Parts: sequence; C-alpha cells; structure tokens
Amino acid sequence: MILIVGGAGYIGSHVNKVLNENGYDTLILDNFSYGHHELIPGADVIEGDLGDGELLDKIFQDYPISGVMHFAAFTYVGESVTHPIRYYHNNTTNTLNLLQSMIKNKVKNFIFSSTCAVYGVPEKIPLTENHPLNPINPYGRSKLMVEEMLRDFSRAYDFNYISLRYFNAAGATPDAKTGEWHQPETHLIPLILDAALGVRDRISIFGTDYPTPDGTCIRDYIHVLDLAQAHIKAMEYLEKNNKSQIFNLGNGQGFSVREVIECCRKVTGEDIQVEEENRRLGDPPVLLGSSKKAEELLGWKVEWVELEDIIATAWKWHKKLYADYK
Repeated sequence: MILIVGGAGYIGSHVNKVLNENGYDTLILDNFSYGHHELIPGADVIEGDLGDGELLDKIFQDYPISGVMHFAAFTYVGESVTHPIRYYHNNTTNTLNLLQSMIKNKVKNFIFSSTCAVYGVPEKIPLTENHPLNPINPYGRSKLMVEEMLRDFSRAYDFNYISLRYFNAAGATPDAKTGEWHQPETHLIPLILDAALGVRDRISIFGTDYPTPDGTCIRDYIHVLDLAQAHIKAMEYLEKNNKSQIFNLGNGQGFSVREVIECCRKVTGEDIQVEEENRRLGDPPVLLGSSKKAEELLGWKVEWVELEDIIATAWKWHKKLYADYK
C-alpha cells in the first residue's frame, strides 16, 4: 500500500488515480487546507496533518504501507516571500516529522515532490540535475532543505528516496474527472482559461522585453498524467534497486507566454483579452529542463507532447469545474 500525503490536491489526486489503475492500493492523508474531496471520489482517506506525529505513527502501524509519496507542500512563491515561516514550517519541518515516523516504523521508500525552483536562475539551458542549486525564494529553499535531509537520511538509515524536480504541471484527465483546482489560482494556463470563460476580464503578461523570440518568458509544460506515470516508475525503481536518485521531469519543450495564450485561443475558440504589465521580480527568461536521466534510468517518456493536447484536457476540466463546483 502506498501512502499519498497531499493526495487530494492537483498532482496527488492524479497520481492516486493512476496508481489505482495500475493495481496499487493507496491511502490518502490530507488536511484539506488546499485539497478537495471531489478530486478523490471513493478513495481511502484520513484527514490529518503532517504535524501530528502520533497520527503518522498510527498510520504506519495500522496499515501495510510500503512506500510514501509526498505532495503536501505549500507552493505559492510570492506567499513564501511574505510568509516564510509558514513555508519552512509546513514544507520543511512537517516533512521532517514524516521522515522521522517513516524511519521509526521501518518504511524505507519515499518519493518526494520537489521543484525546478531549487535551481534558481538558470546558468545553462536545458537544466540538468547537475546544475548548481541556488533557489531565490523561501519556497525553493524549503524544498532544497528537504532534499538535503533526504540525502543525509539515505546515508545514515535503511531509507531510500527519489526526488522528482517538476517543471510546469498542466492539464487534466481526458475524462475531466480530475484536474487543476487551486484557490487562489496562480498558474498560467488555468488563469488564461478563466479569461476564456469570462471569469476574469483579461490575462496579464508580466514582461514583454525578455531576450526571447517574442519578448515573453518561456516555460516547460508537462502533462500531469506524465508526471503521474513518472511516480510509478520511480517507486518501481526504488523497490527494485534500493538506490536513491534525483530526476528532472519536464516536457523538454519551451513555450512562451504569448504562445500559450494563442494556443488557448485556438482550443477554446474565445478571443482572450491580454494586458501587458511590467516584469515580476525573480522571473528568469527561460526555464527548460532535461529529462534525459529519467528517460534512461526510469524508462519514462513523455506521452503528452503537444501543448494543444495538454490545454484541451485542461479546458474540458475547467468548464466542468465551473459548471459543477464553483
């Protein structure tokens, strides 16, 4: 049985679905500060917090947990700058509580949802796992601190981990049963789709003078189901090899903000209004990752290659989300 911490959130709920489809039994632990029961219908769920060490011990003693996947981090970069205590407490201290309980209860396989934010401003594109680690905000630093703990724990205890450094997760299941649902929303694609639905008047472009072909930032978008498949491959790798690793997970392609907006116009058929604003602090011109290591060692490959296909799944879910829940 796999314990999915934060399994009622965007990526965790997709991973839970794919694990179940591949024959894994799962148990979700979520405090529902950001998660949604609607994303995990019929799942086995315990409502609780990683700060509760007694609850964690009880879960590991009561259930045959063979591995843990951790998605319960706070992820708003701007908020991490204004409220760093909140991020270091939840993302770092609470993860330490989880790791302590795992080691105490002899659960040795751990998959960590990390981020490309640990790299900071890229020195070279595409980013590889060997790129210097220099996060520029508390969110990225809180994740890097966990990676450093994992490295130490793996050396000291009977404990193995894989840290998966994501780029920009996007999309939804093609059947629109699970998708992206953040409150507040900060990700580009759902914000554009909000504008397509008329939920917001326009979409803002922050900076049009970057050294890129159209002047806007370029990012790497990876479908959430490709991420989910990578988690299964990672758990299989740990079970077979008992060896800790770190992998980038990205599409390998870069799309500018303008390109994403234009693709959303094509998919939705809506004339999405745009407002150009000044750059935001800390936005690098290009973030593009190399997933070559994951392809070679995990046997993982991106299935959702086309941005239009990724956005089409997000649009189907987005319309359903506002019709059913908002």
